[in-house]
Amino acid sequence: MSDEEHHFESKADAGASKTYPQQAGTIRKNGYIVVEVSTSKTGKHGHAKCHFVAIDIFNGKKLEDIVPSSHNCDVPHVNRTDYQLIDISEDGFVSLLTENGNTKDDLKLPTDENLLAQIKDGFGEGKDLVVTVMSAMGEEQICALKDIGPK
Repeated sequence: MSDEEHHFESKADAGASKTYPQQAGTIRKNGYIVVEVSTSKTGKHGHAKCHFVAIDIFNGKKLEDIVPSSHNCDVPHVNRTDYQLIDISEDGFVSLLTENGNTKDDLKLPTDENLLAQIKDGFGEGKDLVVTVMSAMGEEQICALKDIGPK
């Protein structure tokens, strides 16, 4: 046998931590994503079906799915985090201050025109702004704004 140590680096990401399983029959309306749930009666093959209507939290697209109520669905982990806005770059990226004092510079300004105008106007006026960032499935987007006063 060799005395060499072997180091293996995994580049694969199964995405398992991005979702959690939940039985389709227990998913209810008014979560982050689901806007409508209806359940059909048990059919001739023995399964009641759940019909889900959902809205994508990042692009607003309407999505639908039908799943047997006894089967598991992958439900995404959705997180909301507040960051203080430090700067807005010319190319549309924002610089945010994290809780531990570091900066986060990998987010773009939101595409929602109303929210974009509020952020740019407030920053231009020199206000202290806190943005709320929603993250799920490896994506992040600014979704809300709070004005905490003048600088």
